[in-house]
Amino acid sequence: MIVDSAVYRDGVRHPPPGGGLPAMAAAARAGDGIAWIELHEPSPGELAGVAEAFGLDATAVEDAARAHQRPRLERHGQTLLCVLRPARYIDARETVEFGELHVMAGPGVVVAVRHDDVCDLTPVREGLEARPGLLARGPRAVLHEILARVVEDYAPVVDGLENDIDEIEDEVFSGSHTVSRRIYELSREVIAFHRAARPLGAMLQALVTDPSLDDADRRHLRGVRDQALRVIEQIDGFRQLLQNILNVNLTLETMALSEASIAQNDQVKKISAWAAILFAPTLIGTVYGMNFVHMPELQWRAGYPLAIAMMVATSATLFLIFTRRDWI
Repeated sequence: MIVDSAVYRDGVRHPPPGGGLPAMAAAARAGDGIAWIELHEPSPGELAGVAEAFGLDATAVEDAARAHQRPRLERHGQTLLCVLRPARYIDARETVEFGELHVMAGPGVVVAVRHDDVCDLTPVREGLEARPGLLARGPRAVLHEILARVVEDYAPVVDGLENDIDEIEDEVFSGSHTVSRRIYELSREVIAFHRAARPLGAMLQALVTDPSLDDADRRHLRGVRDQALRVIEQIDGFRQLLQNILNVNLTLETMALSEASIAQNDQVKKISAWAAILFAPTLIGTVYGMNFVHMPELQWRAGYPLAIAMMVATSATLFLIFTRRDWI
């Protein structure tokens, strides 16, 4: 559906005239102004009506109707299509939510198509309406401000991810059992953020080098480009840092497993040593407890003390051997 629409002449907003989109297009052309239409998840019929009224390129409109596209900047005839992936950090869930915004800038018209609720263009519209001189520059000025807004909104996302990474580092060295899963989930979000932000560098560079730009617009876009490049560099740093954290966590987990295995081996050694010490007198007592008739030892007067002495001597010898080998 159409979220907002207006005609601007000399940077001043005028309500859309009666008669629908054709009358709106005629009013924009008659006053040498621009029409700015914002749509939210429009149907193909709504987009077709906008394209027909304002003479937009059919290929650009067809692309704008399809969601789940990669960020890019394309020119279709006189229509410039810009696909953006806005993002916002959800602090309550500690996750990043990504949106999709398609902006078509044609002769005398800007059509913004939102495929989600992530990017709200109301602040952009209000900011431009407060600066009529900038808005009077035409559809390209609107596109540039939307780009600037998307890049500015990346800053809180970067801050949120940086805070999450700091928390993960603390969890790694505190021995948390759930940190591996959190590292994996955060790595996926950083990769998705990288896919959304990385194309902006080339897109903004293409706009900066456009010979039709005046110096003021070029300086503004250079600032936006530099900010986008800083965000991309930070995201690359996050990816490397998370990989290092994952390696450190794997090392610590391996060390913990090794220590547990060593401790378990020590316990097995102790149990085995005491079992051997107890088995020796048991074996001797079992032999002399069989009570066979032809056992000359049963008639010995010193048989009992000798058996006890053998049990004690054997146990003491085994105890000394195991003690010297640190089994006990």
